[in-house]
Amino acid sequence: MRSPAVPPSPSAASPAPPTPPGALTPARVGAALGVASVVLLALVAAKWGPLFSLDRTISVDLHRQAVADPGLTHANRILTDWVWDPWTMRLLTAVAFVVLWFRGSRLLACWVALTSLVGALISQGVKAAVGRPRPSWPDPVDSAHYAAFPSGHAMIATVTVGLLLWLLRRHGLRGRLWRIALVVGVVSVIGSGFNRVWLGVHWSSDVVGGWLFGACLVALSVATYEGRALSRWR
Repeated sequence: MRSPAVPPSPSAASPAPPTPPGALTPARVGAALGVASVVLLALVAAKWGPLFSLDRTISVDLHRQAVADPGLTHANRILTDWVWDPWTMRLLTAVAFVVLWFRGSRLLACWVALTSLVGALISQGVKAAVGRPRPSWPDPVDSAHYAAFPSGHAMIATVTVGLLLWLLRRHGLRGRLWRIALVVGVVSVIGSGFNRVWLGVHWSSDVVGGWLFGACLVALSVATYEGRALSRWR
């Protein structure tokens, strides 16, 4: 008499299919963003004329509009000081850490916190190394201190939003709720950078640099965590 079939154990399951050669994996996206970040960093450090000229043109035009529209400028100040402020982003990261920790995903919680910390260190380190002056105006509508490149607001928002979207997707968010989260995230990242240029405290390439560095860090962080190196601790 034949014994009943026994389902294969998880360890005997067939391996995942190999990644297609042209697929956009987090590692490949991170590498491409890293190259773009380094190129922009080199252009800013070299004070490349065409880039600085474009920055100046954009900043002068937006500053003129900011002075002429104090209501919209005040709204941008509220957004940058409260909604998209780096401390608001750090608070969201702390909430994610606590939720993950008490759900038992302690490695993931620490990984998110570490990625956020690395982002802050990279931002401050690059600022110190490049030492780019911020825009200066005879009639400023806002103020900020320390070096300009990259924008800390833009970079921290990108890192925070990227990590939160990754966590939501990883924990099964799909459909309409996912699309809403994606739209809110994209608007937050774009807005966190745009209002810094509108308020005259950053050049446009500072913001692009913040976006690139932040997105690169998130992509490489996701690629590392999702890679085989950490699979035994999941």
